[in-house]
Amino acid sequence: MPRPALSTVAELLKPITWFPPMWAFGCGVVAAGAPMTGRWGLLLVGVLLAGPLVCASSQAVNDWFDRHVDAINEPQRPIPSGRMPGNWGLYIAVLWTLLSLAVATLLGPVGFAAAVAGLLLAWAYSAPPLRLKRNGWWGNAACSLSYEGLAWVTGAAVMAGGALPDSRSLALALLYSTGAHGIMTLNDFKAIEGDRQMGINSLPVLLGVRGAARTACAMMALPQAVVALLLSQWGAPLHALGVAGLLAVQALLMARFLAAPRERATWYSALGVNFFVIGMLVSAFALRSAGGQ
Repeated sequence: MPRPALSTVAELLKPITWFPPMWAFGCGVVAAGAPMTGRWGLLLVGVLLAGPLVCASSQAVNDWFDRHVDAINEPQRPIPSGRMPGNWGLYIAVLWTLLSLAVATLLGPVGFAAAVAGLLLAWAYSAPPLRLKRNGWWGNAACSLSYEGLAWVTGAAVMAGGALPDSRSLALALLYSTGAHGIMTLNDFKAIEGDRQMGINSLPVLLGVRGAARTACAMMALPQAVVALLLSQWGAPLHALGVAGLLAVQALLMARFLAAPRERATWYSALGVNFFVIGMLVSAFALRSAGGQ
């Protein structure tokens, strides 16, 4: 069996998707409020695990089990195009999963547990019999929890010497995971036809284009509003104002997105989501200023 080119393997692992979990890991590190001294090696391992390993594994798993859907929606991808021949897509998914688990052992019990949970969600999202992506509510929840919440918790745990972060950090991780559910919905607008044909009930299929767009905006906006309120109660009014201001900018962009959601989903993903992730960092600095752990 011919082997795929390294460039094709890189395309399968989708480096462009690694940023969200790496950013969330960094936010967890910041929120912990602990000094970096003596932890730089673990931080590098954590960033590597969050993006090029766990996230990349999820991309390979998804492309393998989505190869029939992609043949309709995006036939130029490595597997349906034939550039990733035979079962190589599956081999790479399994190899990257095992490599992720091996590296995760370096991050202590909490970091390892978070990596295991993320990988289990990645396989459950794409692979039968669960294949959570068949329902947009469950599938997007699995992705957002893995990409944002678990990565945040891992970063905070690394800085805390392997301990769980405190309740405030966990609350922010959960809220931003909830917000990321809406971001995941944005990605589904480009695949409506193939999803409908293959029985994948993404939110645009379940709710219609406009219903899914309104739901996505609500899922993104409401958790950020709660974050702003919590930061104010936690004695970080300037940080709360910063998150609220970033949310106001998103609201203006959301109005334009809602006017033509199918045409502007990619536009909003490229522009509006930036203000969401900046707000994550602002909230993390709020905890750091207040003593983090």
